[in-house]
This record gives sequence, structure tokens and C-alpha cells, in this order.
Amino acid sequence: MSERIDIVRLGTRGSLLARWQTDYVAELLAKAWPQLHIDVTVLHTQGDRMLDRPLPLIGGKGLFTAELEEALHSGAIDLAVHSLKDLPTEPAAELVIGAIPVRGPVHDVVVSRSGRPLAQLEAGAAVGTSSRRRSAQLLRAYPHLRTVDIRGNVDTRIRKTLDPTGLYDAIVLAAAGVERLGRGDVVTEALPLELMLPAPGQGALAVQCRSEAAILRLLAPLEDPDTRAAVTAERAFLRHLGGGCAVPVAAHAKIEQGRLRLRGRVLSPDGRRCVEVDGDAHRDEPETLGARLAAQALAQGAASLLTEEPR
Repeated sequence: MSERIDIVRLGTRGSLLARWQTDYVAELLAKAWPQLHIDVTVLHTQGDRMLDRPLPLIGGKGLFTAELEEALHSGAIDLAVHSLKDLPTEPAAELVIGAIPVRGPVHDVVVSRSGRPLAQLEAGAAVGTSSRRRSAQLLRAYPHLRTVDIRGNVDTRIRKTLDPTGLYDAIVLAAAGVERLGRGDVVTEALPLELMLPAPGQGALAVQCRSEAAILRLLAPLEDPDTRAAVTAERAFLRHLGGGCAVPVAAHAKIEQGRLRLRGRVLSPDGRRCVEVDGDAHRDEPETLGARLAAQALAQGAASLLTEEPR
């Protein structure tokens, strides 16, 4: 690749949210490099095609990213835009996360068909989620509820929940995705982090690329160092636990008074057992912080929770 880049090809999944995220990155690139020509290619991933089975049962790692990474390796695209929480914590060969822009909101929200918050739903009410992290924390806080798997894009899940004849009384979704799609009007309540810690990397975008100097220079104006530090600590916590997106692990990090503080949580699938750790480190030591808190969690019995099967 030449030193000067005049055209860049972005790869994306086809969902409305994925397109929004890619358009957002394209806008940031256009603002930084006004002469740059940007092409967008839509690719369909295994996770998009297999909508009839719960996510934990069909793997998880790379489910929404493998096809995009293959296109990067082949040279069909130059950049892939991901929700960072979908990216496996083990880096793909010869690929890097070239930029992580400023993070969106990290918390989760509830969309309830009746407009009632979770605490006011009747015993046995069905709450849709495809995440064991969310399911475990929901059952921990609201044992009177029942979690039910739900698949589909954000807009599809909202439509299923608001259907008067549907199976779901409520769903839990990432606030970032709901806000990016302009669907804040359907939100019943925002869940506090004390109740529902997010997935590692939630709310952040990752621009993945080949490790080429010209591309990395192109992406440099998009990078937010504080977001990079926070999500690196969260993902290190998950990686050192040996978990993936199919296990009930939650983590949230942020810069506080010049220090990087991380809080991590590992739960049994039914939410009855929970290991929680927190700590801080210099902002330049996110990997060390994540690894240290993962070791603390394992020492407190997290390993048995990570291997426990849902009942």
C-alpha cells in the first residue's frame, strides 16, 4: 500500500446498528481527511445467518466478526467496524484494532411492553436476552422473573417485545445501540451499574485493520486514549479469566482522578453466586490491572462459576 491513501474500503455487517456505526466512523474519517474517498461493503456473518439458536449454543467467539476479518486478510476491505464487545479478546493474526473512538453509554436499558419497570413485573414475566451476563444479573436482582433467549437485531428485538401477542414482557439491551438507532422513546428504565455491569467493551467501537503504517496514520485522529485504556482493562479481565462472550462475566473501567479503576463481576448462570472485584492502577497499565483483578476473582472461586451450566 502506498504512503498516501486516497480511497479506503470499510466493511460492515448489514444491520441498521452496524450501518450506523460504520457511517459514524466514515464521518470521523471524512472530517479528519476531507479528500479521502470512502467505500462501504456490507458482509453477512455467521451470527447474522443463524438466528434460530441461542448465542451461547453456537459458539460466540468470532460469531459476528470472522467474515469481516477474512475480508481484511484478503485485501477486499481496508477497515472493519465492530462493536468492540463482539471482538474476541485474542487478537487475530496480522490484524490490529487501529482506533477506538470515544465511547458511548456503557449501561443497559429495559424495554417493557407494559411500560412497567422490572421490579413491577409479575412473577414469571419473560425477559428476553441473548446474554448470560445479563440473564445472571437479572436473576440475581429479580429472582421472580424468568429470562428467555431472544435473537435478532436491536430493531427486531424491540418489535418482538412491543408486539401485544408476543412472547416477551420485556427485553434488556445496550443503551448505546438503542440511542444510536434513535429509539430512546421505547426505553422503560435505565439499569444502574450497581445492578447490571456491562459486557467488557460495551458501548465502544473498534476499527480493525491490517498492521500497516499508512492505515494506522489514517486512523490516528479517531483514537480516544481514555476509552482505549478502559476497554483494554475490561478485555484483559475477561481474557485472563479464560471466558468468552458466552459466560456471565461483566466489567467496567473508567479514568477517575487520573487513575484507571476497574470493577469486575463473575456470576453463576442463575445469579445466586457472585464474585466481585475492583481495583485501580496507573492509566498506562490496563493489561496489568485486568490480569490482577482476574487473578483475584479466580482466587475467590470464579473458575467454578465460569464452567457451571445453566439450569
